[in-house]
Amino acid sequence: MATERTFPDSFIDEDPQKALEALNEALQGDSDNAEWLCQRAYAHTILKNYSCAVDDAKKALQLQPSLPLAFMRTGIAEYHLNHYESAHAAFTQGHQLDVTDKSFEVWIKRCEEVMGEQREIGSSNRTPAALPVKHDWYQTESQVIITVMAKNVPKDGVCVNFMEKEVSATIQLASGDNFNLHLHLLHPIIPQQSNFKILTTKVEFKMKKTDAIRWEKLEGEGQESNIKHFNPNQYPTSSHFSRKWDKMVVDLSEEEKNENLEGDAALNKLFQQIYCDGSDEVKRAMNKSFMESGGTVLSTNWKDVGKRKVEMSPPEDVEFKKF
Repeated sequence: MATERTFPDSFIDEDPQKALEALNEALQGDSDNAEWLCQRAYAHTILKNYSCAVDDAKKALQLQPSLPLAFMRTGIAEYHLNHYESAHAAFTQGHQLDVTDKSFEVWIKRCEEVMGEQREIGSSNRTPAALPVKHDWYQTESQVIITVMAKNVPKDGVCVNFMEKEVSATIQLASGDNFNLHLHLLHPIIPQQSNFKILTTKVEFKMKKTDAIRWEKLEGEGQESNIKHFNPNQYPTSSHFSRKWDKMVVDLSEEEKNENLEGDAALNKLFQQIYCDGSDEVKRAMNKSFMESGGTVLSTNWKDVGKRKVEMSPPEDVEFKKF
């Protein structure tokens, strides 16, 4: 059983990265195991991922408020982040729970020495409060993108955890402070296909949607009755023109419907009728294939064109030229 697995300090000391991967896998099956969270915090601390270590240790405390090891892990990580008062508070609480562990006394003394030195420096050299960090979001048919406007974030300065309906991230700012982002998402995402990118002026979190639906807002509880599917007529494209099939169908008069057309006119009428009678997937397939192929391909098979870019395919006796 997964709950019987153990991750002693010696195992983590030997290969912290390997231990971190093993703990990540174990916690996917049992995310409420406080001891494993403490040990993952230890692995993060060795790897100098101090913000992630604090997150894991604090979650362990939420699960087991009387666990001395969780206070120890929290205090050490906070100490390395230069959060000496928070570290001192964690060590003090842990020591009250386990007076036999002399390590708490050592760390408490270290914190008090540093805090004493800081008090001597005086308030004149204190760093001004950092400006608030702004974040925004937008969406495509397949992704929700959150943009955090933080400049010059270190390449290893982001710790993020994607869950089905939550995203939690800690960003180390250029000032040395941390920006924490925790969101309860409106609809589910696919954590395994979600990622982030650190740019010069911002950090982007790209989350893969489970369904191609339009999110009315970023957070909250989604109501099935309010779900709106993306309009296939608005499919993103670099083409210089677009064709609104719904409008074409609606504008057809009864006279045109009953005409005995021939040649290209009859073929166009057939395509319009297929679009009018087709499902949402058929309509999306027709729009996507038509736009991406420059009008040379018209497919009704969404399972095929939905997972690839439709390449241009002119007739054999025609050469396509870009202008």
